[in-house]
Amino acid sequence: MKQIGKILIACGLAILAVLFIGWWRVDGPGAASVPGKRSQPLTEMDFELTNQNGEAVGPKTLIGQPSLVFFGFTYCPDVCPTTLSDISAWLDEIGPDAEALNTILISVDPDRDTVEVMAEYVSYFHPQIQGWTGSDVQVASAAAGFRAVYEKVMREDGDYTMNHTAGVFLFDATGRFVTTIDYHEPREFAVPKIRRAMQSQDERAET
Repeated sequence: MKQIGKILIACGLAILAVLFIGWWRVDGPGAASVPGKRSQPLTEMDFELTNQNGEAVGPKTLIGQPSLVFFGFTYCPDVCPTTLSDISAWLDEIGPDAEALNTILISVDPDRDTVEVMAEYVSYFHPQIQGWTGSDVQVASAAAGFRAVYEKVMREDGDYTMNHTAGVFLFDATGRFVTTIDYHEPREFAVPKIRRAMQSQDERAET
């Protein structure tokens, strides 16, 4: 029995170590910092896109509430639907408070992702998620502000796909860039990041 107890304790410590290392790398002092690659604050961006309702939107649309912003496209076979499903799960866990969170998918494939296509696509996920699109020039301007990258990749069958930044950008209500939530980041790391960005809004409102 003592041997089994030692094994259980060792397993528990190992799990705690993994969780701590994950926090250290993605949200703690050990988080990677690549000079010049952090998103600009929303207050320093200047672009205009169109949301799934046909309304003009831009960085000023987001300021005043915390925001999650993700770049992707509707023909994406894996990363985009997986990330949007993850985001939907985060919002479900946050509950009614998620209504105070801007959650935006910006298309990197404007040739195919029209307003109508975006409206249908985001309807398959959490109702808080909006879809933004625009012309090639408008999308490029938006991506530059977020320091996101994307490129068209031709396939052997003559069609194409899009490679793009897969992380989710998190901003507080003032438009300050807080952090990036990585692709497939565990919920136990992602949700606390979002809650902290939302709490900072509440703290400012109380002062």
